[in-house]
Amino acid sequence: MEPVRSQPVPRSAFDAASLRAVVVAFRDALNDHREAINNLNVYPVPDGDTGTNMSLTLRSVVEEFDATGPDMTGVCQAIAHGSLMGARGNSGVIMSQILRGFVGVAKEHDEVDGPIFAEALAAAAKGAYGAVGNPVEGTILTVVREASDAAVLAAAEGADLTAVLDAARDEGGASLERTPTLLQVLADAGVVDAGGAGLLLFLDAALHIADDRAMPEPNVAAPPAEPIRPEGDEHESGIADLRYEVMFLLDAPDDLIDGFKSAWAEVGDSIVVVGGDGIFNCHIHCDDIGAAIECGIAVGRPHKIRITDLLEELQERDWVRSEMAGAGVVSGDPVPTAVVAVGVGKGVISILKSMGVHAVVTGGQSMNPSTADLVAAVESVPAPEVVVLPNNKNIIPVAEQVNAQTSRTVCVVPTRGIAEGLASLMAYDPRATAEANASNMAASAERVVAGEVTQAVRDSNSDAGPIAIGDWLGIARAGIAAVRPTMAAAATDLLTEMLDDDHELLTVIAGEGADDDTTAEIVAWLEENHPDIEFEVHAGGQPLYPYYFGLE
Repeated sequence: MEPVRSQPVPRSAFDAASLRAVVVAFRDALNDHREAINNLNVYPVPDGDTGTNMSLTLRSVVEEFDATGPDMTGVCQAIAHGSLMGARGNSGVIMSQILRGFVGVAKEHDEVDGPIFAEALAAAAKGAYGAVGNPVEGTILTVVREASDAAVLAAAEGADLTAVLDAARDEGGASLERTPTLLQVLADAGVVDAGGAGLLLFLDAALHIADDRAMPEPNVAAPPAEPIRPEGDEHESGIADLRYEVMFLLDAPDDLIDGFKSAWAEVGDSIVVVGGDGIFNCHIHCDDIGAAIECGIAVGRPHKIRITDLLEELQERDWVRSEMAGAGVVSGDPVPTAVVAVGVGKGVISILKSMGVHAVVTGGQSMNPSTADLVAAVESVPAPEVVVLPNNKNIIPVAEQVNAQTSRTVCVVPTRGIAEGLASLMAYDPRATAEANASNMAASAERVVAGEVTQAVRDSNSDAGPIAIGDWLGIARAGIAAVRPTMAAAATDLLTEMLDDDHELLTVIAGEGADDDTTAEIVAWLEENHPDIEFEVHAGGQPLYPYYFGLE
């Protein structure tokens, strides 16, 4: 007779370790469901992608756990600080405020039982509404509010933790299904709200830890067609007409933030401001970048400023979609030829994805992936043929081993850096064979003049002179071209070597070590010394190399 297996006993409360486990499970779920949530996006102006932004936000939260204590205070501090500093896009900033509101209650207790969870979720909903300049129903705001109302009612009737979570999840799910009745653009596209769908995964993660419930499987369907916007929908048309997304951290007194929000309301839309105790994460869509930043300067110090040209991003996304459509496929469906690329840094990965890369393997200088890593990525993409972009000279030999280890047809474009990889993607055609793509993409990469800036880690010699530990190096394709005591000097010396009259566009990708002052100094140097060169600055987030340059 087989022994009777005991069922796991539901938790009566979350202690610090289990609350941390909920957040980790939430991060994993957002990563798994990222594409499915992205495919719910219906607005013609892309604010990053909802699933991607929420996933990156939660990744920052989990990374923060290593820097804080294991008790409830430490876990809540990590959640609050990690979500504030790592919030990406509108959806990420709102998710940050939901988490900060939740832990604002949780941190006052050693354990979070049913009534405390309900109280914390209600605080999360209140905080989310307070952070948004013009709250819109039929969004994540509605879902979190109605889920919290159900949780509070269940707790008032004596429900335990699992019953409170069930009530919140059930009503949250029903609320999500109702979002198209509240927001016409969702009804026109035949989808539910993407942010609300992401939020429900938080409740799924809580039930998974509390009651050993299985996490839902992602349902990756084809992305919806762009909706036809109803006439007279002033809110949505207003967002669509605004060109730039501006985000920055703002050091300012708490009592000046209401005035700052009012000033921003005159500048743009899609306003979200979250934070407290003197530091705030701020997000707006606007046409006047300077005015948006000046509002911040009027009350404090804006820093870590990120600016996205939404029109340019939309055109880039539409190009990828049109190429996919020309091949008779859509994102997520099989394509004749896919691309796998190596890269590191949130911004670099985002740029690669936006240009049509299907899978990114984390790696680069000092972080070389294995053949097995590349094979796994090749096997994961929906295509019988694959082009691999190593984006580092040390990874090229590894990439060239992949074809013999898989049934897919694999061709390698020997890109030696991210700038070459990005240039090669301009020639990518998902309808062509891997061989044809590799040839065309290699030719495109070869036309790029690439350079990078890094810091010396040991004493050495070079054609540009002796090198001491800590010197800043400007490195061109042929080798070290500049050795200087400052990052800005190395960058401008390198650009002096790179720039000539045969090139028109310079792409600058700023990494982790870059700072606003150095970037401004490089830009000022370009405007003074090469006024005819067009340039674009992107936040790459790559380690070790504060600047990548690509000249076309």
